[in-house]
Formats: sequence, C-alpha cells, structure tokens
Amino acid sequence: MGRPAEVPTSYPWLDRYPDDVDWHAPLDSRPLPELFDEAMERFADRPCCDFLGKKLTYRAIADLTRRAAAGFQAMGIGPGVRVGLLLPNTPYYVVCFHAVLKCGGVVVNFNPLYAEREIAHQIEDSGVEMMVTLDLKPLVDKLDKMLVETRLKTMIVCRMTGILPFPQSALFPIVRRKVVARPPADDRHVPFDRLIANDGTFAPVAMSTDELAVVQYTGGTTGTPKGALLSHANIAVNIAQGRLWFPDARPGQEAILAILPYFHVFGMTVVMNLALTFGAEMVLLPRFDIDQLMKTIRRTRPTLFPAVPTIFNAIINHKDCSPKALSSLKMCFSGGAPLPVEVKQRFEAATGATLVEGYGLTETAPLATANPLNGLNKPGSIGVPFPGTVVEVVSLDDGETVLPTGERGEICISGPQVMSGYWQQPEETERAMLGGRFHTGDVGYIDEDGYTFIVDRIKDLIIASGFNIYPRNIEEAIYLHPAVRECVVAGIDDAYRGQTVKAYLALNNGEDLTLDSLVAFLKDKLSPIEMPKHLEIRDELPKTMVGKLSRKALLEEEAARHAKEGD
Repeated sequence: MGRPAEVPTSYPWLDRYPDDVDWHAPLDSRPLPELFDEAMERFADRPCCDFLGKKLTYRAIADLTRRAAAGFQAMGIGPGVRVGLLLPNTPYYVVCFHAVLKCGGVVVNFNPLYAEREIAHQIEDSGVEMMVTLDLKPLVDKLDKMLVETRLKTMIVCRMTGILPFPQSALFPIVRRKVVARPPADDRHVPFDRLIANDGTFAPVAMSTDELAVVQYTGGTTGTPKGALLSHANIAVNIAQGRLWFPDARPGQEAILAILPYFHVFGMTVVMNLALTFGAEMVLLPRFDIDQLMKTIRRTRPTLFPAVPTIFNAIINHKDCSPKALSSLKMCFSGGAPLPVEVKQRFEAATGATLVEGYGLTETAPLATANPLNGLNKPGSIGVPFPGTVVEVVSLDDGETVLPTGERGEICISGPQVMSGYWQQPEETERAMLGGRFHTGDVGYIDEDGYTFIVDRIKDLIIASGFNIYPRNIEEAIYLHPAVRECVVAGIDDAYRGQTVKAYLALNNGEDLTLDSLVAFLKDKLSPIEMPKHLEIRDELPKTMVGKLSRKALLEEEAARHAKEGD
C-alpha cells in the first residue's frame, strides 16, 4: 500500500468536512470473502441480481458461489493462482469473482471488447491460465485463439440462456443463433454447469488482508496497460470509505443501477462490492444502450446510480428525461472522467436528483475524493478526500515539493486504498510512488476549504507557442453552448505553433455550428491562445467501454490521417 495517511490538524478539508462523515473513522480491512459471506447471510432473502428481468436472491448467489469455489478448487485454483474474467455485467461475474477469491485465487479482469492482441498481451503479462467467459461467439472465438497462441489452458464457458428470464431463455438460441457459440465440452472448454456440479463443499483458505486479490489493468489511454496490484485490504478499505460516504443508504432497501462494467475498477468496487455490503439489489445491464437504460429505470426504480459523465449527458438529451421518469433516483455519483459543470446543472434541473462528482483511479481501488451528498458541494471540484485519505499537490518541477493552497501542480494521493505497485514494472512503480505518494498524472490545486480542482491531465496538456493550454477549461466553455451535446478538445500538430487546439463536437438534433460561430460564442469565455483553431462535427464521438469520451481514439485517427496524407 501507499504511504499511510497522517492526521495533522493542518489539513484544510478537516474544517469543512461533511458533518455526517468522520475522516478519522476506523476502516474495515477484512479479506473480501468475509465481507461477502457476511452480506450473503444478512440479506439472504433479499434480491441480489436483476438481470434483464430475472432475479436471484442473495441466498441463491451465495449457493452458486460456494459451488463455483468447490469447482475451482477441484481444478487446481488455490492461493495466488490467477483466473481471468472476460465477462460483461451478469450474475456469472458476481459469482466467479467471489468464488476465485474464496479459493485464495487472484482475479484478473479483462475487457470483453479488447482486440485479440490486447487480450494476448494481458494473458501473458498476468500469468492467467484459466479464463471465464460467456457462450457468445465474439468472446469464445477470441479465447479459442488464445488457447493456441498463449499460456491460456482452460476456458470456463457460461450459458447466456442460464441467466435469462422466460421466454427470452427459450428464444435466445433461436433468435440469436448466429452469436451463440457451441464449444466442445472437453478439458479445455469446461461448461459452467459442470464447474458447479457439486454440493458446495470446499476447503476454506486462510488469508491475510495484505494478500493480492485483483490485478486490475489500467485503461491504457497513455500507453501499454499496467497491472495495478490491489490487495484485499485495498478494496475492503475502499468499500468501507464508500459506506461512510453514503450515510443515508438504507441497508437491504436500495437498488443500484449497474451499467458501469464490473471488469472496470469503478464498477468492480462501487457498483458490485460496495452494493453487496449495502444489501442492495443490483440491476445489471450488460452494455450501454440509452433507450434500454431509460426503460430499465422505469421498470426497476433504482435509487443509486453511479455512472460516467457521458451517460448522464445522454440521459438529459433523451426524449423521456423528466423528474417523473427518474423520481426514484436519490444518490447519483459521477466518476471516471471530469464532470462538466453544465452537464451536472442540466441533469439536476431536468431530473430533480442530486449528482455529485468524485474522483479515483485504478491505482486507488478507485475511490479517493468526492463532493459530499450532505454538505458543501462545489461544482467543478472533485471534492474532499475520503476518510483516511490525504490529497496533496506537488511541484511539477521536482515532483516532491508540496505546494501551498491555490497553487497548481500534480495531484498526489496517500492512503490505505493505494496499490502496492504495478505487476513486473519496478521502474513504473518507483516513478508512480515517488516520495511514498501515488502520483496521479493530473494537474490541479486545492482551495482554502480543502476541495480539489483538476485542471487537466499532464499528458493531455497542449503546448502552443510555449503556452500551456488545458483542454478541460476549453471543454467547460464549449459545453455552455446550447447546440453542443458532447465535446472533446485535443492538441494536434502545428508547424508554426508546435501544437494547436482542435475541438471535436457532437451536436443536439437539428443543430448546426461553424468554427466562426463557435469562436464568437467563446470570445468572452476563453483567451485568444485557448481558442479552437480547428473544428470537427461528428454524429457521435468515440467512447471507451466504460462510456468515457476517448481523446486517445481521436488522436489516433488524426495520426493515421496525417500518415496517409504523407504517403
């Protein structure tokens, strides 16, 4: 773990901390199987998962998890053995994640949309020899190649029909027969039904809280993904911090909308594991579709909704968005990317719900800061540190000098949820943990109340004619234009200035916008050096699997376009 948080009285946030949250509170760091079993017993008769209308209780999930653990043990999964999960949000993910941990194993999350090259790299890097997936051709076909080309030896194949309600379960193999995989039931392709064909008796494994639980790969937005090493304590503490931050959550009475993928650290910790300790019903959606999302909200009436800004933006631009349609929502939490002030204000005005912004990273398991649900909420800020967490801003010049309030530098985090390091990358670990703090790569400042504001990513910084330009500042201004639905600003190569500003926009239906009219709108909002010099209008902007707008994809397209023009 990173440097333990200290407790001096000088931390500016302590004077403005929410009254119903104790920054000094003790944090539960038990092994995750203990927390899981406690929730399963306490909420046994409560619904645990709602997957497209089929519900499973906590008791049913507990039974499946014990049987899966027994099956994994029989197949050689034990302390330290790594098992990959290549799954969208389904009950299978909940069961297999916790079954692997019960055996003392280590979960390695895989993005189902990764290309074969990316999956192969992660298999080889992490040491995974067993993978769990669904019987869908796009997934099974990828892993069949991995069985030949990589160290992968075994695939656990879960049936989609096994988790669908009737009549979808009967119709799925017929209507979607082109996407249903039918792998052979051999030693390399083990049906999930065979894995759980036992009485659930397995040998309990003694484990300490400092043992490795998850190898969680970073998103790879700035290079090759790195495997962050998250212990049981890292994740358990982060769950405890989340519980403290939501004091109004009613155990056994909440329903959480699970649109964020569980293979992502935000979904894994907040939407799954934190929800389990609340005894919440998890309304699982395997992918983001705005029409399906709105119908699901009307059908299930969720109360908790963690998501990324693009999803909240999609909701406020949907024809069915209204306070009545979304009246069940009471706690909405935005993370994963900066939340534009305009999106926050429009969402709250259109729905009547409260939307707070938080911040975290893969390396912090992920929760690090947030605006309080009950307390001072500063638009544009990522809030104050979670209990037991210290946020500092250090000099961009030496990476170590802690800067005073109001000065801009690199945001650093210390606390018990911070990873121990990156798998097999000692130099990257040393760089990230310089001075015992985790260096986030984000530029920002802390105000007099202890609230942190992100200015931008260090690697996203645009340097034009020697001036530092922050894309987020420009994006915030562009979002004020009523025609704009989505916006990404990036620096592109410029022969004269080194780099120059380009804006990529998706507009609301029926709207039009030119570069000249945009610049005129921004004249009193940005300096001349910040003004976009190029504009590209698209029907949709590229997004990651989590739903974040992808600056990386746009820049890759720019590079490919220039390379082609140069041929």
